[in-house]
Amino acid sequence: MYSIGAVARMLDIPASTLRAWEERYSVIAPTRSEGAQRLYSRAEVEKLRFIKSQIESGLSAADAHRLLAQDVEAGHLPAAPRDRGTDARPLILIAERDTYAAHLAEYFLRTEGWQVVIALDAAQASLHFAERAPDIVLLDLLMGGGAGFRLLAEFAARGTAQIVAVSAIDSMDEALRLGAAAFVLKPLEPLALVSTVRDLLGTSALVERAVKPPVVT
Repeated sequence: MYSIGAVARMLDIPASTLRAWEERYSVIAPTRSEGAQRLYSRAEVEKLRFIKSQIESGLSAADAHRLLAQDVEAGHLPAAPRDRGTDARPLILIAERDTYAAHLAEYFLRTEGWQVVIALDAAQASLHFAERAPDIVLLDLLMGGGAGFRLLAEFAARGTAQIVAVSAIDSMDEALRLGAAAFVLKPLEPLALVSTVRDLLGTSALVERAVKPPVVT
């Protein structure tokens, strides 16, 4: 599940536009967390990407939503674009108390060609964050007896990286309130982990980050 802020960054659509579309057309209706924050699934992100592509091709927002509604009613999902190549080498910081879990996640992330650095305690995580400026932080919320929540608030406040909060207990509402872009329950499923990171980096089949004119309602 993704917060509205994460979706806005992934698709380059203002959060205010996403809220306006939801209220005006009711075709894409995200769920709400216990704290009333909007939560989007990967399927909903795909539908939003479809809406954006239709608007950029010349349709009005109303017509794009109408077309999406017709496709959904007919049992068809919008086709996702193929992954685009990139020369960038994003850096991912894994802040994880469990050494085995950290190295397992590192293995799967490195197979995607990303740079990875591991921190096994809160102090090391803070140091790497300050010195390495990661693009994504995979943060264990229970690190150091709960220090992960403090790190989440600190890292999110700086606004330089997107935070994927990870926990063996359901802490999604609190994580999103503190600024996480996404929340993943442990144990981590490798494909879901990689897909989440690719979504946030804008390199998945759901997301295109080509520079285009801004979307208007």
